[in-house]
Amino acid sequence: MSKKRRQFSAEQKTKIVLEVLQSDSTLNQIASKYEISPNVIQNWKKQFLENASIAMEPSKVVKEYKAEIDEKDKEIEVLHKALGKATIELEFVQKKLVSLGSSNKSLVEPELEDINIARQCALLEVNRSTFYYKHIDRSFENDLLKRRMSELYTEHSELGYRMIYHQMKDEGFKVGKNKVLKLMQELGIKSIHPKKKKLTSIKSIEHETYPYLLSALRNDKKQVVAEHANQVWSGDITYVPTAGGFMYLAAIIDWHSKAILAWKLSNTMDTSLVCDVLEEAIYKHGTPEIFNSDQGSQYTSYRHTEMLKKHNIKISMNGTGRSIDNIAIERFFRTLKYDDIYVRDYRSVTELRAGIGRYMDYYNNERLHSALGYKRPMDVHMNQVRIAA
Repeated sequence: MSKKRRQFSAEQKTKIVLEVLQSDSTLNQIASKYEISPNVIQNWKKQFLENASIAMEPSKVVKEYKAEIDEKDKEIEVLHKALGKATIELEFVQKKLVSLGSSNKSLVEPELEDINIARQCALLEVNRSTFYYKHIDRSFENDLLKRRMSELYTEHSELGYRMIYHQMKDEGFKVGKNKVLKLMQELGIKSIHPKKKKLTSIKSIEHETYPYLLSALRNDKKQVVAEHANQVWSGDITYVPTAGGFMYLAAIIDWHSKAILAWKLSNTMDTSLVCDVLEEAIYKHGTPEIFNSDQGSQYTSYRHTEMLKKHNIKISMNGTGRSIDNIAIERFFRTLKYDDIYVRDYRSVTELRAGIGRYMDYYNNERLHSALGYKRPMDVHMNQVRIAA
């Protein structure tokens, strides 16, 4: 017998959509909580936003929902404090019992997230100073190797692990091919070649696509060069992993100044996400001559393309499967992840959003960019915009 399909009232749908919009839970977490497909919730959100003038009226449902969530959050917090730490530590010690023949020092796991090194040493009766002395040397060496790998990869994203190995060997680093490959995997980097973009670019057969206009801006090295600020903007969406699932980060970069003009983090990847970012960028920085993106359904949507046309912005799109055509924003996302997100390991969406905000401010206003002659992206952008005005 087939499972009976669940029915949800309008109030129940509204309550769930409000949770998507207001909470810092991922879409997958909310879908799992209510045992609904994420796609169904995303459709409800779309309907809700399309009828916002009606749906957003203050209602009893909203008030009751907030009160219910506040009460449950307090109960959960008490339970977590009482049981969480003890349970994690018990599991850790039980796991180590099977390795009693090993040195206690070798049982310490530096990468373990739930129990810090100091607490692990206490549970295993290991002298902290002994552990740290040997571990720091190893970590420092790996940090140096990773830093140079990241620099090489940022400059030449087409390099694979073999070429990076030979380059580092030529520079005097003592490292083998296998270690280079392992550290690159830890960094999450691999050579970029023209190929199908797997994740966020989902083409819609119903939407019109546009030609790639940036080929006309290539120099003799076949690199796209924008001569001034607001000549070319690039937009894209990237996945950001969290403990509870993926969030989606949309951003717009100025191709010349490398400044991030607007960004937004969301638990759903839809047209509203990219339109909100475009609207903010135009409001703060005026309009570009050309806007480039991939052929994803969010960017080819009627709403997004009409916003561009309304402001007389030329629409440019990557060739099919050519994420390298949008390399400016691709490189920024990689820098953000390797310099901040993967290093900080944010434990909640609230922390993630605040952390990305701090990094965006640092990147735009403090970080010196080598491609700009070691100038700050937003300084370059604003100075050129003022001169043009």
